[in-house]
Amino acid sequence: MTKRIFRSICLVALTVFLASVVLFMGVLYEYFSNVEQAQLKMQTTLAAQGVTNEGIDYFHDLKVKNYRISWIDTEGNVIFDSASDTAEMENHLEREEVREALSSGYGESRRYSATLMERSFYSAQKLDDGTILRLSISQNSILTLLLGMTQPICIIFVIALILSIVLAIQVSKKIVKPLNEIDLDNPLSNEGYDELSPFLRRIDSQQKQLRGQKAELLQKENELNTIIGSMNEGMILLNQKGKIISINPAARKLLDADTDCIGSDMLSLCRNLELQEILTKALQGERGENIIRLYGESYQIDADPITSENIVKGAALFFFNVTEKEKAEQIRREFTANVSHELKTPLHSISGYAELLKNDMVKENDKIPFAGKIYDEAGRMIRLVEDIISLSHLDEDADDMQRENIDLYTLAEKAVQSLEPQADTVCVALELSGVPAPLNGIPQLLYSVIYNLCDNAIKYNHENGKVMVNIQNENGMVVLSVEDTGIGIAPEHQERIFERFYRVDKSHSKAVGGTGLGLSIVKHAAKIHNAKVDVKSHVGKGTTVIVTFPK
Repeated sequence: MTKRIFRSICLVALTVFLASVVLFMGVLYEYFSNVEQAQLKMQTTLAAQGVTNEGIDYFHDLKVKNYRISWIDTEGNVIFDSASDTAEMENHLEREEVREALSSGYGESRRYSATLMERSFYSAQKLDDGTILRLSISQNSILTLLLGMTQPICIIFVIALILSIVLAIQVSKKIVKPLNEIDLDNPLSNEGYDELSPFLRRIDSQQKQLRGQKAELLQKENELNTIIGSMNEGMILLNQKGKIISINPAARKLLDADTDCIGSDMLSLCRNLELQEILTKALQGERGENIIRLYGESYQIDADPITSENIVKGAALFFFNVTEKEKAEQIRREFTANVSHELKTPLHSISGYAELLKNDMVKENDKIPFAGKIYDEAGRMIRLVEDIISLSHLDEDADDMQRENIDLYTLAEKAVQSLEPQADTVCVALELSGVPAPLNGIPQLLYSVIYNLCDNAIKYNHENGKVMVNIQNENGMVVLSVEDTGIGIAPEHQERIFERFYRVDKSHSKAVGGTGLGLSIVKHAAKIHNAKVDVKSHVGKGTTVIVTFPK
């Protein structure tokens, strides 16, 4: 902008200078022309007096330098001419100044010679005898005058040019300085040209709009970053060359990548062939998905192409951890298979015994034992179904069950009393100790926790063994411990004993009549109460299960 202002000022200054020179020369030229015309008239009057007094003798001693004198008779013939031979001169009767002098006594005219580039002034006066005395003087044209003044004009031009440049620099800086000092953040606070006020008001209005839009965009960006950052699923955005342009914390953690991975090639972070195949399809415009193993866990990979005007601009990768889902699906399949097996076994027994009885193929003395076996297998089925129903309720988080303020010690007393006949049958001593422990929970679930733990401790104990139940208040927690002197659990089985239908010793479990669901019920009931379950066991020495409830 400064250069444009500078050039404009210089151009205007030079234009004004040239126009001024031309105008000045024109005015000066016209002024001196008028002066010369007046002098020529005066000289004509003096010369006319001389000719009147002396006649042609007046011209003999006359020394003329600047003027040309002509004496013309009444017929227009030149009698005398100070510059040319009269015999060769044409008749002057038709000359403007001669005609005017003949008619009015005095005449003058101006004529321009394109050949000589001169302008001539003529002055003619009629004498007493009727003849005409004419004086003329030549004046150079204004162009010739300008050419003759080239040197001084050039000097003046150079001086004017220098002054114009200096002035243009100073003026342009002065004009531009307020513009450069405008505070765009606070346009209305600027002191400048009044002409800038509408412009500054418009800037202020636009600034307010931009600040509002910026704040809105920033809020949306923060919301988006918060959502993306809090996602448990990994998300990666890639450009059309497979370079990472965005990655959320979950994806960085999964791929063990740092914040400098932006701009890196995706395949440099993970060289899984299946992932490469999915990504290649996505960058070609084809959506892909697959479940792959990464770092020991299962992930569902969804790759969606990002298109604009039917052109693939990149791809979005989503990582969904489906390890637990697969485990749950595996447990479901195993549970279904186990339920089928557990139900089929007693049903086959019942069906077999009943068929024998129906066909009267059983001796009279064996009918009662057969009926007893049918009864036992039916009871086993009932217990299995009851446990399955209990687990079904627990899977639904027991929403239909009401919490109450109860004493866990009192609840343990009831469970111990109900199990004492069973313990006496297998010669196992069942003992309860501890202190009152108030707790807010679901009574039937808490009872099932104590009952199942004690039931397992009795079933998997030695003859003349012990089961010790203890209730304590420790550090704001209620601690339930069930300790036995039974067969114990090997370390490799301790992590799986809470799985449904999992049995450490299947032959022994069948002998004692367990369903394989008791500890699963314990685990789910504890989870609903936000309790922690710990197992300590030594093979051949016994097992201790500790359940810690928050108050």
